[in-house]
Amino acid sequence: MKFWTWEKENLPSIAHSIRTAVAATVSVIIARLVHTPEAYWAAIATLVVMQSTLGATLTLSIARIVATAVGASVGALEANYFGANLVAFAVAIFLVGLLSIASRLEKTAYHYAIITLTIIVLIPRSAAPWIIALNRFLEVSVGIIVALAVVALWPEHRRLSVSNATE
Repeated sequence: MKFWTWEKENLPSIAHSIRTAVAATVSVIIARLVHTPEAYWAAIATLVVMQSTLGATLTLSIARIVATAVGASVGALEANYFGANLVAFAVAIFLVGLLSIASRLEKTAYHYAIITLTIIVLIPRSAAPWIIALNRFLEVSVGIIVALAVVALWPEHRRLSVSNATE
């Protein structure tokens, strides 16, 4: 990565910025309408998976949903049986790593899974761990579905470069 070196195809466009703003806002609105307790996670999920193309967004979205499900499931089990015990937390992170290897999740998806696990296990809340895990999964899923819908319904047009325009 070079700082202050700009390649036109990597610069955000006005259309992409608008699409991203619309998608994140719609995600929060939908999450609030279904009364998720932490609707901001829907916007964060949208921002994480929002790409220029549907193919890129879909690939990242599938990995994020699977990772969130894995992290939420293991997090709910760990929090339910062990609370915020740090040894159990470390074992749970390792277990998610093994599950990621077995299901062939990439490192990025593994990181999403353990972030989800960490949020469920280490942030004190009064609700039952499985409710927290379910809410987290729903919030992330709303954000991902909105990102996919926006990218599918509002495709970003590829910019023509000078070399493409003259061919």
